[in-house]
Amino acid sequence: MPPKQHIYTSLDDTPDKMVRLLKSHHPDFISGEEISKSLGLSRAAVWKTAKKLQSLGYKIRSKPKLGYRLESRSRLLLPWEITDGLQTETIGRKIYYFDKINSTQNFALDLASKPHENGSLVIAERQTRGRGRQNRRWVSPSGGIWLSILLKPNFEISQASLFPMVTSLSLSLAIEKMLSLEPKLRWPNDVTLDGKKVAGILVDGSIESNKIDYLVIGVGINFKVSPKEISNKITGRSYGVTSLVGKDSEANPVQFLQQFLLELEGMYYKMISGSISGIRHEWEKRSSTIGKNVKILTPGGRVVGRAVGISDDGSLLVRSNHKTRKVMVGDILQQSGSNRA
Repeated sequence: MPPKQHIYTSLDDTPDKMVRLLKSHHPDFISGEEISKSLGLSRAAVWKTAKKLQSLGYKIRSKPKLGYRLESRSRLLLPWEITDGLQTETIGRKIYYFDKINSTQNFALDLASKPHENGSLVIAERQTRGRGRQNRRWVSPSGGIWLSILLKPNFEISQASLFPMVTSLSLSLAIEKMLSLEPKLRWPNDVTLDGKKVAGILVDGSIESNKIDYLVIGVGINFKVSPKEISNKITGRSYGVTSLVGKDSEANPVQFLQQFLLELEGMYYKMISGSISGIRHEWEKRSSTIGKNVKILTPGGRVVGRAVGISDDGSLLVRSNHKTRKVMVGDILQQSGSNRA
């Protein structure tokens, strides 16, 4: 029999409230009786909840006559940890957490038909069938940040193609601010460090009457993973993978995720207000593709030329034989040369 799948949401009151209670009394003990009264639980239920929290990575000390004391927090991407200090208004205010799932993207797509799910976040410690662009396999071991965000935006279909650019830029800003690293952006949707992929983005959606019904943004971040473990399972083309932080790093994935969600919501509001040129400019500044000679595989065949910029719809502008064309969809097979456009 397969192991039980564990799911928690930001609506799970008991673990959330107990963690908050323990945090509010840190570094002191709080009696089991006081926890019982505050949460409306039996003493047995308090003990059971404490044991559950310990299994989720919290270090909780219990002592006769003194009660319980929180000695260290979990580093798992638990809903109540993410919402504690989250500064967004919409994105991530409702969270579904899995220790293991086949695909966060598939779960988020299933949520799309339900009301009150705008901004919902689906996150997992591991995915068994994670997927990237064009249904490629996305290897998702423990240590990464694997998530999908459901949005129901109120703007035209033409802006849907901007989401890979907006999301990769938001992620790049979070990396710069939280980890003091300098990532690069490889068109159309990859974030890289030292020329190797550290994150990728997938966007699924539904369109009705020239309006966006919903979008699901899938983001895979190699936060603290073994690059070799991922590389050994990749099939097809790859220009290498790396990890954002090393195995001994103390970087906090929860705080990093909070910053990313804040950056993404800020970019989202800029899109709504029409501030596309500023977003495009910031993306181009960080791009490893602009100024390079590129060979791109598109649905219509191969495109070869020099990448000279990004259009307002997120298309790559490629110049060849004194003509510039827009490439909306494609995979870069090769990019080389100077970054000077």
